[in-house]
Amino acid sequence: MGRERLVVVGGDAAGMSAASQARKRRGVDDLEVVAFERGRATSYSACGIPYWIGGAVGSEAELIARTPEQHRANDIDVRTCTEVVAIDLAARTVTARESGGREYEQGWDSLVYATGSVPMRPQAPGFDAPGVVGVQTLDDGVEIKAELDSGRVRHVVVVGGGYIGLELAEACQVRGLDVTVVDRSRTPVGTFDPDIGAFIAEAVTAMGITLVLGEGVTSVETGAQGRAVAVVTDTGRRLPADLVVLGLGVRPDTALAVAAGIPLGPSGGVAVDARMRTQVDGVWAAGDCVESVHRLSGQRVVVALGTHANKQGRVVGINIGGGYATFAGVIGTAITKVCDLEVARTGLSEVEADAAGYQYVTASVDSTTRAGYFPGATAIRVKLLAERRSGRLLGAQIAGREGSAKRIDTLAACIWNEMSVDEVLGMDLSYAPPFSPVWDPVLIAARKAFEAVEADVRE
Repeated sequence: MGRERLVVVGGDAAGMSAASQARKRRGVDDLEVVAFERGRATSYSACGIPYWIGGAVGSEAELIARTPEQHRANDIDVRTCTEVVAIDLAARTVTARESGGREYEQGWDSLVYATGSVPMRPQAPGFDAPGVVGVQTLDDGVEIKAELDSGRVRHVVVVGGGYIGLELAEACQVRGLDVTVVDRSRTPVGTFDPDIGAFIAEAVTAMGITLVLGEGVTSVETGAQGRAVAVVTDTGRRLPADLVVLGLGVRPDTALAVAAGIPLGPSGGVAVDARMRTQVDGVWAAGDCVESVHRLSGQRVVVALGTHANKQGRVVGINIGGGYATFAGVIGTAITKVCDLEVARTGLSEVEADAAGYQYVTASVDSTTRAGYFPGATAIRVKLLAERRSGRLLGAQIAGREGSAKRIDTLAACIWNEMSVDEVLGMDLSYAPPFSPVWDPVLIAARKAFEAVEADVRE
């Protein structure tokens, strides 16, 4: 009996985590591992691309955690610039196409589907024109950087005011370009409640970035050479654009799965169980292309984050390697820096809590990141959602300057462990004037939330 063959489709976080774990647990004589990656790089930080474009990260190489050569040295047959264009479940083969056009078939005993996600692109005129770019892969980042380095770009329009859109807007603005962000929502980053979104909007406009909110984009105008020259909104506003950047978020890259007959879930991501198995025997999936269980709402959701992708890939690799592991779900924790403002969230927003059927109270506090008298103390706002009656912490959002946002991890741990706000209030958190007031903003917010729960119970 020959070696089993594991084929991995996708060579970034989820795919290579799965490949590495499986290789670690099963010897070369027992398992052959082949990984296909359509780009040039493996195991890179897509989240770091805006910071490289903006100059905070010095080189493309700094974003790569492990090169194809390093994976090959660990007996993983990485085939870069090679795209899987078809999966045959009955024959248990994939069809691979090299960048030069040659196609061939590769058999598999186990398959890991880790295709990631693709930028959302409006179904509107002009969005397929040259000069309209999305950022999801390292090669996408190379394309945008080349555009910005060309000298022909003065006006940039970012369509979408989510995390990636604002990060890219800042990356372009710090290069001295005229940047406009267009979003149909009234405040940027729609996963935050509007009161926190207002803080984000203030920080963006204070940096000199123009925000056009409450307007959707209807088309991209093109010039004589077919290249984008302007963005048009649904109010008729025309925004000049030498480069249009898509910041509308991403969707799971499931085209291959659908064509092959690998079932999707209600969220649009590949359906998997707790061990990351699909509904097809021998086929696993992980990363931005799969759906996860939200531990608070109970809903199936797609959350495109490298943290989850690496964990899910590890779970897949352990299980293929003969061990046992499960992925415990998500609670929506996210963090970013918008200009000089740090923002973070975890759990449910008000809209999400309403949709999940919860009744809740809220509490918001304004405090400082350090003791008020200590040099460098800056403003911070913390908002909490707590379930009526029980006081269970349902969600948290933070906005503030340096030293603010990583406090979200404390609140994420509390939500993960189903703590009530009075339990949060009683926690033994650290204190010293350079790091926090004697009552940390997390504890002040928990106290206010507890008071709101008690007042609600008395009604």
